[in-house]
Amino acid sequence: MAPGLPTAMDRPHFIGIGGAGMSGIAKILAQRGAAVAGSDAKESATAEALRALGATVRIGHDADHLAPDASCVVVSSAIREDNPELVRAAELGIPVVHRSDALARLMDGLRPIAVAGTHGKTTTTSMLAVSLSTLGLDPSYAIGGDLDAPGSNALHGGGDIFVAEADESDRSFHKYAPEVAIVLNVELDHHANYASMDEIYESFETFAGKIVPGGTLVVNADQEGARELTRRLPDGVRVVTYGESQDADVRVLSVVPQGLKSEVTVELDGAALTFTVSVPGRHYAHNAVAALVAGAALGVPAHELAPALASYTGVKRRLQLKGEEAGVQVVDSYAHHPTEMTADLEAMRAAAGDSRILVVFQPHLFSRTQELGKEMGQALSLADASLVLDIYPAREDPVPGVTSELIIEAAQAAGAHVTPVHDKEAVPALVAGMTRPGDLVLTMGAGDVTDLGPEILTRLSK
Repeated sequence: MAPGLPTAMDRPHFIGIGGAGMSGIAKILAQRGAAVAGSDAKESATAEALRALGATVRIGHDADHLAPDASCVVVSSAIREDNPELVRAAELGIPVVHRSDALARLMDGLRPIAVAGTHGKTTTTSMLAVSLSTLGLDPSYAIGGDLDAPGSNALHGGGDIFVAEADESDRSFHKYAPEVAIVLNVELDHHANYASMDEIYESFETFAGKIVPGGTLVVNADQEGARELTRRLPDGVRVVTYGESQDADVRVLSVVPQGLKSEVTVELDGAALTFTVSVPGRHYAHNAVAALVAGAALGVPAHELAPALASYTGVKRRLQLKGEEAGVQVVDSYAHHPTEMTADLEAMRAAAGDSRILVVFQPHLFSRTQELGKEMGQALSLADASLVLDIYPAREDPVPGVTSELIIEAAQAAGAHVTPVHDKEAVPALVAGMTRPGDLVLTMGAGDVTDLGPEILTRLSK
């Protein structure tokens, strides 16, 4: 059986409990019997899912929301020092625990698989969680997105495996000590926390150094950043590579698109192994291979895990079909980095055939737009037409001179048909006026652009 509650986390209070990472930890603690409480900025289906588990969730941030007998206060890097609940915790002397430390404590006594990389973490973690569950191994898991319902991003399982998405954005993945770690890719991102690629490499080196003795690092042999990471590691780290590269330890022999699925063949231990991936796109097929290699490194027979991977049918916001109206399909994408945008657009192009693709893109973070706006615009040239919204600030304050125009100008220079939209509420009507039966609409970005999918479908139905 999995262990019980970590010390001092029997009455935790979460600030921002509705967030993807925070809600997962809160859910596991509630399932382990903790008296979970917390607050969030707005009401959500995730908040309701937590309440159904017995958690107390209040809306808004107020010092009175923090119970004086809370055993600790859990925060993420997005919580500002002047948050009234955090200020009250200091006044009361209640310990403050970072989200990553709380997750690390949940892994104690288990066999962790930590999934890291600039892109693909949520998908790969989800693939492992679903396939291992299909095999009856009953893993615990914490994912940065919901599988099939609000609150399904985490589970306290009865088995000895814990699958976790490992976030590099604030270096919090340094807190984990996995038996198996995956590095899908290493690219420059999170510009508020990393000033250069050297800092990124140093951070991933630290993460790899946390693998327990005798553990395994699974690395993408096709991605230059990941390959460079392996060159920087000391000889003592056991590395298994995967990919289409000739020198990969587990070589991807073919990825054959089959509509919204793919048939993947790999060479593993000298023999060919073919299995189905139930989501479209070459990058998702490679994520499945990473999951296969990691599971095998943990001792799960590959010939059993491979067919179980077909049980994964997607995660919310990762090329998620929201519906179809008037012959137009609406798909939601979390892609917000140029590499992710390009991969999802290429996957949609392969699946859509001759259909037109219209993108509604919302840039995420001023710092990311400042550094990668040109590349974002170039990625949008893969669409037939795009609507570009204003920047979603998330945790950041505006940066003078940094607007969506950086992306729009780059897209137009690349020959893309792009329309700026400053009023998000106008998007459904604009999309309805632009589309025709057979088209595919892709809402794209890490902010609240996801809310537009249902509104677009409603407008199309009229």
